[in-house]
Amino acid sequence: MDDDIWTPKRPAAHEIGQKLDDLSVDDLEARAASLRAEIERIEAAITAKRAALEAAGSVFKL
Repeated sequence: MDDDIWTPKRPAAHEIGQKLDDLSVDDLEARAASLRAEIERIEAAITAKRAALEAAGSVFKL
């Protein structure tokens, strides 16, 4: 049965506080770019949620 096969989780591309000493400059630059993209994604989600809250507030007079 395929359901019984255990597959390990892939490690995260970057973990906060992770040791950086063994990474190359290229690896560090790639991680920094990935983190910048993630920050932009999070900020977009925050903006969308704030807009939804404001819209709900105007409808329900929160």
